Amino acid sequence: MADSPCEMYHIPGKKNLESFEERGKWETKKEFILSVAGAIIGLGNVWRFPYLCYKNGGGAFFIPYFLFLVTCGVPLFVLETSLGQYTSLGGIMCWRKICPLFEGIGYASQMIIFYGNISYVVILAWAFLYFFFSFSGKLPWASCDNTWNTDRCVEINSYNTTANWTLAVNASSSVIEFWQRRVLNISTGIEAMGSIRWDLALCLLLSWFICYFCVWKGVRSTGKATYFTATFPFILLVVLFIRGMTLPGAFHGIKYYLYPDPSRLADPQVWTDAGTQIFYSYAICLGYMTTFGSYNKYNNNCYRDSFYLCMLNSGTSIMSGFAIFSVLGYMSVQQGVDISAVAESGPGLVFIVYPQAVTLLPWPQVWSVCFFFMIILLGIDGQFAGLESNMTSLTDLYPSYLRKGYRRELFLVLLCVVSSLLGLCLVTEAGAYILLIFDHYVCSGPTLLLMAIFQSVIIGWIYGAGRFCDNIEDMIGYKPLLLFKYCWLYFTPLVCSGTLVFLLLRYTPMRFNNMYVYPWWAYWIGWFLSMSSLSMIPITMIFKLAKEKGSFWQRLKTTSQPADDLPGMEKEMICIKN
Repeated sequence: MADSPCEMYHIPGKKNLESFEERGKWETKKEFILSVAGAIIGLGNVWRFPYLCYKNGGGAFFIPYFLFLVTCGVPLFVLETSLGQYTSLGGIMCWRKICPLFEGIGYASQMIIFYGNISYVVILAWAFLYFFFSFSGKLPWASCDNTWNTDRCVEINSYNTTANWTLAVNASSSVIEFWQRRVLNISTGIEAMGSIRWDLALCLLLSWFICYFCVWKGVRSTGKATYFTATFPFILLVVLFIRGMTLPGAFHGIKYYLYPDPSRLADPQVWTDAGTQIFYSYAICLGYMTTFGSYNKYNNNCYRDSFYLCMLNSGTSIMSGFAIFSVLGYMSVQQGVDISAVAESGPGLVFIVYPQAVTLLPWPQVWSVCFFFMIILLGIDGQFAGLESNMTSLTDLYPSYLRKGYRRELFLVLLCVVSSLLGLCLVTEAGAYILLIFDHYVCSGPTLLLMAIFQSVIIGWIYGAGRFCDNIEDMIGYKPLLLFKYCWLYFTPLVCSGTLVFLLLRYTPMRFNNMYVYPWWAYWIGWFLSMSSLSMIPITMIFKLAKEKGSFWQRLKTTSQPADDLPGMEKEMICIKN
């Protein structure tokens, strides 16, 4: 007996099959898993999560963290991966097929990625410079015998003479002086741009060169590159974890990292930090997962894969905390200071605290090479994932032009050249000030929270959470948990809206190192960067409505309908008629 149309699995037509083959697919499931793992496991796991956990109540921080993970992180991760696999399209075209009225979400996410690529790559340049210096006979940041050092410089590894250097008002660590005076040569403010740091500019060029060749053949090269770039950082992290746990004072640091302080849960900022960490770490609402999911086979179990990848991400964050705080505990004991004096987040952890820590270890060059090589690989994964997302979205938007001959490769060269030229301002003497503007306004919590609200409302209420669950069932053979349906409908938009309101109510002007106040025009640049991406959503809506014919409600209804050539749409129409 023949199956009814409602029970048949989707089989693309000949024309669709040809376009899918031309677009490409992952050769193996491993390539998809490794590419996504490389994209979501990055510097946020190493330098952000451990510090937030320590600052926000230790083990108690896991309560809001896992609450946001269940209500926002995993549901949105599943949503984006499934959406990409179901439509076989990247971050722009998938929304045009699902709900043309909100196609602007795709443009907004790709602009955020573009801005992020310009700024994020400078961290790679810094890491490369430290990596090359790590091969010196003596680590240059370990001594005060260099041309860039001042008279106030103190060598922090001479414990007998400088154990209390932090108490001296005019003392300056050799590590801080290397970072501020040699690497950055930081100016007095953003208004004093200064000259380009040419060693950093060359490292910037090297970073873009590597990223280009990781992406130049699309998923064929991206998938192959991740066999090394996504796996080797885990090996290095395990090595650093084992070494850290064997150091004297390691458990002193672990205690500060995990010891629960339930009273901190009464602070709303703790819950906000947990929410923003989930969005930051899981790379959701940026189109990464949609892009990588679009190269899966139609019947791949992306639902199960999403669970494994989310577990891997959070597990890596927790393990990074052990690796980092075991070393910080060792530093605290060696220098005779409280661990709060050495615990930092962001670039301060990677380029000041950890370089300072390795100077206290036997064979410091070896541990410095391992650490910065891990940072480079983590950074490269995230960088070329964003680059691949941009290219996939553009080739899906203009397939007849960019998929022919060497046009894709040439356009990729153009994109890398333009991005690297724009990024030169970040390797000037005011580069650190400019980077904070990008980080604060472009890839910030409010921007990602707004994107999450839009995505969940579109899938949950306009396209239909029930219909999307049916789409997932069509791909993998069974429906997802009912929890996900209610998350897309209620929990995710409500939790994200509440977090967004709290962030806006507690808004304070951005400052560099909590001291330097930016000039008024710098804040306007930041708001321009933020609004130039988010404004694509209303602009596209106006354009779509103006293009249609009929009354306003007819236009609104037409532009909110999914495309007829979506997988399974013909079967759905047959079911409706029957």
